[in-house]
Amino acid sequence: MLPSLRLTSALLLSLALSVSAGVTTHNTSPVTLALTKQFNLTGASKMLEIDQARAKALKTRSKASTSQARHAVPASFPLTNPVMYYSTPVGIGSPPKTYQLIVDTGSSNTWVGAQRSKSALPRSSKPTGDTVELEYGSSRFVGTEYKDTFHVGDMPIANQGFGEALFTKGFNNLGADGILGMGPTGLTCDTLFPSTSKCVPTVTDSAFAQNVIDAREVGMSFVPAMTPGDTNGELTLGGTDPSKIDGALTYVPITTTSPASRYVGFEQAVAYGDADNVILTKTAGITDTGTSMVLLATDAFEQYKTQTGAVMDNKTGLLRVTPEQFGRMRSLVFTIGQTPFDFTPNAQAWPRQLNKAIGGSPDFVYLMVGDLGSKSGGGLDFINGMAFLERFYQVYDSTNNRVGFAPTYYTYSLIN
Repeated sequence: MLPSLRLTSALLLSLALSVSAGVTTHNTSPVTLALTKQFNLTGASKMLEIDQARAKALKTRSKASTSQARHAVPASFPLTNPVMYYSTPVGIGSPPKTYQLIVDTGSSNTWVGAQRSKSALPRSSKPTGDTVELEYGSSRFVGTEYKDTFHVGDMPIANQGFGEALFTKGFNNLGADGILGMGPTGLTCDTLFPSTSKCVPTVTDSAFAQNVIDAREVGMSFVPAMTPGDTNGELTLGGTDPSKIDGALTYVPITTTSPASRYVGFEQAVAYGDADNVILTKTAGITDTGTSMVLLATDAFEQYKTQTGAVMDNKTGLLRVTPEQFGRMRSLVFTIGQTPFDFTPNAQAWPRQLNKAIGGSPDFVYLMVGDLGSKSGGGLDFINGMAFLERFYQVYDSTNNRVGFAPTYYTYSLIN
């Protein structure tokens, strides 16, 4: 990860969520949270650099044994320097105090205190006796593990474990109070001591165990938008929202190939133009809300660059094409399971009216497909980031160890 984040101008997506003031009865229906998109544009010119740093960190985390994990390599990876991220107000305690937490599917520990002192915790929060320590590449979090009631929308979740910061590095300018980890539970293992063998249930785990939701699923719908403050996406805990889906969900198992298997990892093939023109044969990778772009293994990226006629732009670090070249571009075809998903030329483009924000020129179209930074065959050969997730619905079903995708009403949108 990169050091501290300057968010006076990062492309910001915030998740608007009402927080209940008290504990209610169990609700076994899915809980839907509204997503509001915000724009802040400084730092966007380093988008590829930021995404590549995250990709490297995600890979590095899985190379060490669990006995090495705490002190040798990063233990979990939230968004420490993203171009876009989602945050949500979460109530902690009785009565609840509100914390603005980054929602991250690439990590699983939840913690607060990036912007607050220890005294800000509610009196109802009780320490567990454990210390939580997380290494995030160039950033670090050390804190005390607590338990308390979380209030997420109208959901009360009792005895949820979370960390409270005693020390952080690289989070002071984050613009949020901490991290809400939504990834696989296994990423929390070996982050506590002296309880070295203990894992921490995620918010989804706890809600399911307490019958607050009846499925250990997280559905996500994002929408490409140019207007700040548009409330046009949602996150569903405990199920899916069929109204956001334009077609059938395709489910595939979480891959067994490491290191992608540690995350929301699956297998896909990628072609350019049609399914027969394969640039990345079926391989393992991940989907990740903490990555802005679609990143492909270097050998696949070079084929994409050649076939689009794009050139690298030194100012932005992104591929660029002329409007004429863009008019001839074709879809990337992601084959997941047996289903092809068309990632259209417009989906591949950075929003053209925001070219200036990344140091670009109005005379070019900049592409949201980048180089992962390593060749295929490494066990994590692609990352389908937010550019992909704004076009397709995603469901992470941790009970059945699978992930699902479906087209939406914005899959073929020309908004960019």
